[in-house]
Amino acid sequence: MSAADALAAARTAGLDLRVDGQDLVLTAPAQPAKNILDLLAQHKAGVIAILLAQDEDWPADEWRAVYDERAAIAEFDGGLSRQAAEALAHACCVTEWLNRHPVRSSPDQCLWCGQAEGSHGPLVPFGTEAVGHAWLHHRCWEDWHERRKTEATDALAAMGIKDRSNTTWRSAGRRASRKPRPWSRTIQKIKRAR
Repeated sequence: MSAADALAAARTAGLDLRVDGQDLVLTAPAQPAKNILDLLAQHKAGVIAILLAQDEDWPADEWRAVYDERAAIAEFDGGLSRQAAEALAHACCVTEWLNRHPVRSSPDQCLWCGQAEGSHGPLVPFGTEAVGHAWLHHRCWEDWHERRKTEATDALAAMGIKDRSNTTWRSAGRRASRKPRPWSRTIQKIKRAR
């Protein structure tokens, strides 16, 4: 069961949930069933992340405005082709989506492989102190992060913001570029201009 399933079960049971700092506050007309409380305790970090994302996310038209603005700046001020500017704008939106939808997890096990510390090395916190950390083995981070970027890309595509760059996604979720990344060319242009 996922955090989304736990949240759905709690709402079906009539619980009102809100976030207060790092606490999950429940309001209910009667004492909730133990299995619901256990689910919420088990998936607390994920439920908090979902609730925060619902409260703080931008509507689709604002996401499209950010994308269009970033693409225009990259094209007209940065001198990039339209395709490169759109690829850079999409990458910026993916990063912004990931920042607005943080993932938290228990420091007891790796969020990606589910193993405890020691079995695949130490667990390392990824994230910021303000929003919490996703705990992963160092070797698990790349695959986990690629999945997160795919989630962001899918969410943005649902709002009409599609990746129009010349990249393909392998089935494992890793990106294979057919050309140099647009942001690499941007960095090279900035270095030459200095």
